[in-house]
Amino acid sequence: MVRVLLAVVLLNAVIPLAAQPAATSISVAAAVPATKPLAAPIAAPTVPELLATELASFEQYFNQQMVEHGIPGAAYAVVYQNKIISAKGYGVRDIDGDAPVDPFTVFRIASVSKTFAAGLASLLEARGHFRWDESVVQYIPEFSFKNIAYNPQLKIEHLLSQSSGVMPNAYDNLIEANIVPERILPQFQKIDPLCNPGKCYGYQNVLFSLIEPIISQTTSSDYASLLKKNIFEPLQLPTASVGLEAYLLNENRASPHIRARGRWHSRNVNQSYYRFAPAAGVNASVIDLSHWLIAQLGYYPQVMPQNVLDKIIEKRVKTPRDLRRSNWRNYLTEAHYALGWRVYQFGPEQLVYHGGWVQGFRAELAYSRERELGLVILLNAESNVVNELTPAFWAAMFGVLQQHDKTKLANCKLNSAGEPQC
Repeated sequence: MVRVLLAVVLLNAVIPLAAQPAATSISVAAAVPATKPLAAPIAAPTVPELLATELASFEQYFNQQMVEHGIPGAAYAVVYQNKIISAKGYGVRDIDGDAPVDPFTVFRIASVSKTFAAGLASLLEARGHFRWDESVVQYIPEFSFKNIAYNPQLKIEHLLSQSSGVMPNAYDNLIEANIVPERILPQFQKIDPLCNPGKCYGYQNVLFSLIEPIISQTTSSDYASLLKKNIFEPLQLPTASVGLEAYLLNENRASPHIRARGRWHSRNVNQSYYRFAPAAGVNASVIDLSHWLIAQLGYYPQVMPQNVLDKIIEKRVKTPRDLRRSNWRNYLTEAHYALGWRVYQFGPEQLVYHGGWVQGFRAELAYSRERELGLVILLNAESNVVNELTPAFWAAMFGVLQQHDKTKLANCKLNSAGEPQC
């Protein structure tokens, strides 16, 4: 039987590098004293109190799903405004050991790495290192499609907005075969886009990662160092890193697991996707990703200015297939790709989201700017249980917050202009 260990932390907005997870539990609002008169008015619950109640339900649901699917290890965290209001670890880092997962355990975050690439690139673009509308071949002249007429049409913006027009996941098979980027890039001379760049969606890893040489050329620095200097260190992310070596050097790391012959098996990590760092090269804990979410919510303007955040989530291209995603399709009415993020219309709410999947790991990251709420889920197993957990979380949270809005509005009075005064 998989040994289940839970680590719970309630954390402030900034985590010192030396901080350690402390076992505790969420403090829900104090119970009303039994001696209080029944006729006394009872104040409506505040948003934090509502969230605490829903988090308790989500924790139970999360644990049930972990047990049901036999997940070796996982972690999740929830942020509200500028604070981490819940961060929990579940299970073990490796199914063949007993070291527990805690909120500081590092996972590969796979394609959630794209959110960091977009953040860094957007900062550099805002500083004038390059322009979104510049052609990729201006910086990578050796790149070419079969029909060279398409070459100048491919702009830097198209790389990060997944709107190159190229068939989805072009040459990912070569990444997984451990082929180096220098040998993959010439393969694009054999194909043409399915539409003019900028006109249709096609998810990419190889093309997305071309932002790395562009960044290196325009800054005279390497991608990992820039990410550390501009994002990891200013946000005081305690365990975030780039690359295989950094992953292996962290003793508190989760091992990847794949399912075979009816059980989960631990696997070694290889270099393949790490060679495409902007697409899938970041390692992080739920604590790291929580602070990244808080930055997306605008609470670290000295690191991620508001004008940059606004630009990142501008809708660039429709992603209609997302509307048919299992467990999501009952909620989504629109879906777009922005810059390194997906933007979903989740009923009346806007949700900014990205998921990740690389051998033995799953990752999910999402936030609502309007509700100032965010969720991180990391698994050390290739399980689709995240497709159940994430939409269930947001359906529940949006539901209680919308009801809270209605209750609050019902208690408002109208002024002389007929406008509610609350």
